[in-house]
Amino acid sequence: QGHASPGIYARAFLDGRLSEQDLDRFRQEAGGQGLPSYPHPRRLPWLWEFPTVSMGLGPLSAIYQARFNRYLANRGIKDTSASHVWAFLGDGEMDEPESTASLALASREQLDNLTFVINCNLQRLDGPVRANFKIVQELEAQFRGAGWNVIKSLWGSAWDELFALDTTGALVRRLREVPDAQFQTYATRDVAYIREHFFGAEPALVELAKLLTDAKIAECFFTSRGGHEARKVYAAYRAALAHKGAPTVILAQTVKGYTLGAGFESRNANHQMKKLSGDQFRTMRDLLDLPIPDSKLDDGLVPYGHPGADSPEVRYLQERRAELGGPAPARRTHAVALPAPAEKPFQTVYKGSGSQPVATTMAFVRLMKDLMRDKETGKRWVPIVPDEARTFGMEALFPAYGIYSPLGQTYDPVDRDQLLYYKEAKDGQILNEGITEAGSMADFIAAATSYATHGETMIPFYIFYSMFGWQRTGDQMWQLADQLGKGFIVGATAGRTTLTGEGLQHADGHSHLIASTNPAALNYDPAFAYEIAVIVKDGLRRMYTPTPESPSGEDVFYYLTVYNEPMPQPAMPEGVEEGILKGLYRFKEGVPATADAPRIQLLASGTAIHWILEAQDLLAADWGVTADVWSATSWGELRRDGLAADEALLRGEERVPYVTRALAGAPGPVLAVSDWMRQVPDQISQWVEQDYTSLGTDGFGLSDTREAARRHFGVDARSVVVAALAQLARRGEVKPEKVLEARERYGL
Repeated sequence: QGHASPGIYARAFLDGRLSEQDLDRFRQEAGGQGLPSYPHPRRLPWLWEFPTVSMGLGPLSAIYQARFNRYLANRGIKDTSASHVWAFLGDGEMDEPESTASLALASREQLDNLTFVINCNLQRLDGPVRANFKIVQELEAQFRGAGWNVIKSLWGSAWDELFALDTTGALVRRLREVPDAQFQTYATRDVAYIREHFFGAEPALVELAKLLTDAKIAECFFTSRGGHEARKVYAAYRAALAHKGAPTVILAQTVKGYTLGAGFESRNANHQMKKLSGDQFRTMRDLLDLPIPDSKLDDGLVPYGHPGADSPEVRYLQERRAELGGPAPARRTHAVALPAPAEKPFQTVYKGSGSQPVATTMAFVRLMKDLMRDKETGKRWVPIVPDEARTFGMEALFPAYGIYSPLGQTYDPVDRDQLLYYKEAKDGQILNEGITEAGSMADFIAAATSYATHGETMIPFYIFYSMFGWQRTGDQMWQLADQLGKGFIVGATAGRTTLTGEGLQHADGHSHLIASTNPAALNYDPAFAYEIAVIVKDGLRRMYTPTPESPSGEDVFYYLTVYNEPMPQPAMPEGVEEGILKGLYRFKEGVPATADAPRIQLLASGTAIHWILEAQDLLAADWGVTADVWSATSWGELRRDGLAADEALLRGEERVPYVTRALAGAPGPVLAVSDWMRQVPDQISQWVEQDYTSLGTDGFGLSDTREAARRHFGVDARSVVVAALAQLARRGEVKPEKVLEARERYGL
């Protein structure tokens, strides 16, 4: 739970890992030395391993982390038998769909290396988790139904005496029927109220209450919970580790605000109570027997409590942690350089496909297949797909590498007699998750951070319908960035008009816009197969090659969009690698028909390159206009470079953005075209010195042919021609009537 971070910092302070100066800088990060409010590895990478906000991501990630630990072991990459994943969660958090979405997976795969501990204090921020119902019983039924081992640590030792006296079962019966909100109320009222409203429900309870002192009732109802007693907690812990064959959940009942006094405990408003008064602190100090004298409280400031580095208490804590393997939490990284894969797979792609049409989705899959054959790094690749492998042409990987299943294949697949049959294997390399993008992203995060979690560098690539990536699981991609994950995220069937027939819900024209909000994401929209090869090769270098500045490689990940529109793939021209990586290079220079022919620069990314190549020919043949064609592989990287140049200027440094330098001296205006919303190419407009405009696919997608969809959005080749003529007409370089003439000629 993110709000528990101050408690973790307090323990690190006792252990000597944090100083008073460190604690003073809690939530003061701007200077680079502060402590983050929640568990954020990117902000405090030596301490935090796993970010746990926003809520729901922690439990989902815990399941797939435990599963990935087994994956590493079953593939023979690392013995993870001693690893155990603990997720500390809140009962209110379990309302998040992600919290319980994969409970069945954990049970199916018998993940007894996983334990959930759910803090059942019965409260959310605003009020009870289940006001008129009972959250513990609900969670117990849910987890048992999913096949989990359920352990409950609900009642403290003070209750044991009451249960022993309950010879009629009336007490248990009453506890089962009282709704959570009412039980919360008992903890805030006096004993007389409890005697009347709890024990007064039936005669047997009235008689039981006569045997109890007010002090005993107060202890039971105000503070005595199983989640607060070391013996009860340890009993649950030991039982959880002893259970084999299924994951375990511990439901630990607590009091929100425990030990903070009557003004805090079980109060709905306690989330907004930021500090204790002097008297409230003294009450807590006395209850917990903290060695802080009143003289230390005279100025109204509460001092840090520390018994001393050489005190028996601190020595005990440090000795126990040393025996258990070191302090916790602790994030450990290892500077393990992956050898560069063989050059042959890249060279094959550089040569192009000749006259054979190949979609960039297929080109990417072929490259991955060849890289997985590499003797040095092949086993490090982790292909992840949410039940669309056949759509992306990945079925050839099934028999060669196997789909991971801890049970292997216990059945005879229906397509066993075919070459590309559905093969599951205990040591399978492919993670085919079924229809769960959230689960697939949790897979990716576990694999992308294995270099730190296990000291084993893995190279995940997750391929999916691009519409269902950033839009559906963008929160997890933020989590991935926070956790310093590395790998390749691939949005296939990309573009608003390229995936035909699927319609509004599938037609992606904005994932690059969402991706641009993530500082750790390097976003590319390659047009040709060779561009993909250059980007992947450089990505492997950047992410997995240690440098003095980045001992475990750069903490970035890649987002590539690929298309399902087959086109002949050209061979790579000479000298374009830098432009591909920086985001822009001139692909085809126009040949002027006359010395004074009007000229325009056409920029495009992804499949739109083919529209502007056709437009280039039409402009020359029909209108005497010369157009140069540029491939914009990354609007996002061009923007990142432009922002960096702006920041340098504020420091008094002269730096010209790459896009400005690349287009310097290029004659005529600039027209940028893509299968994305205009905002995507418009990211670079402020650094383009020429007149700049764009065409895009703003609006909802639709079901139709590619040609019809592109005409609808005004991005097909003939629409590009008209837009180019209009831009030139505004500059007085062609006659305005030519624009109308072109519209009529092309039927626009």
